[in-house]
Amino acid sequence: MRRHLNLFVTAVRFDLVEHARNRLAMVLVAVFIPCWISLAYAVIPSRHLTFRLRATGQLLAPAGNQITQITGAINAVTLITGFMMFAVTFNGGRFDRRLALAGYPRIHLVLAKTTSLTLASGAIAAYATAVLCLAWSPRQPLLLAAALFCGAMTYGVLGVVFGSLLRREVEGMFALVMTSLVDVGLQNPLAGGGAGSQVVRFLPTYGTMQAASAAGFTREWLPGDLAVQFLWFAGAAFLGLLAFHRRTKDALTAKPSFRLPWLPARRQPAHPARATSTPR
Repeated sequence: MRRHLNLFVTAVRFDLVEHARNRLAMVLVAVFIPCWISLAYAVIPSRHLTFRLRATGQLLAPAGNQITQITGAINAVTLITGFMMFAVTFNGGRFDRRLALAGYPRIHLVLAKTTSLTLASGAIAAYATAVLCLAWSPRQPLLLAAALFCGAMTYGVLGVVFGSLLRREVEGMFALVMTSLVDVGLQNPLAGGGAGSQVVRFLPTYGTMQAASAAGFTREWLPGDLAVQFLWFAGAAFLGLLAFHRRTKDALTAKPSFRLPWLPARRQPAHPARATSTPR
């Protein structure tokens, strides 16, 4: 039991060190989140915007800059968390394969990535909620933080999937950015009729958007929408687990070749017995 605990703690430490080395992600967390939320509050007009919250059917009329802050916080949290998990998966892929090849249990590697994702998502969601509360007071800050946390977890797993399947770093970054822009942009009430379409129910952060909007402007607790978001996380986690299993399985079944690629294969004699006999 203690051996498994040591293996798990070691794997978690590897992932956390890799996250700490991603200085761009640290800068984005410290600078991008407060700047984006503050700009949304200062630039977007404060006139009230009426839209219907699908989760309850209730008509809400929040200030335009406040609902934009919520959508901006969701966009920033999901993008940063997805980027962090994509980077640690893409750059640490060879290291994971070497650990698997050396006999390191893959279950400990998976649990370590899940633990590091949970810690990163919790810290980023709490930080974004605190920054948002500096401008105005949401009705349910704990529900808002929980909604941001669930969205961050979902996109963190999507980052693992992209990091495992895509070959180049620019492909993964483009996939994350475009997914988040389409996802959050179509649900933004300021975007027009997109938020009233049935299509938004199938977007990755639908549960997060509904729960965060309710947390900001109502007293309704929406565990069902958080459960919907958890289903998205579970589905993305299953895909990430399959991709990780395939990559580490390839490492375990690979047979190294020691022949130099620029040298031709050595021909074997047709009659080994004659070739090894001593000439008279």
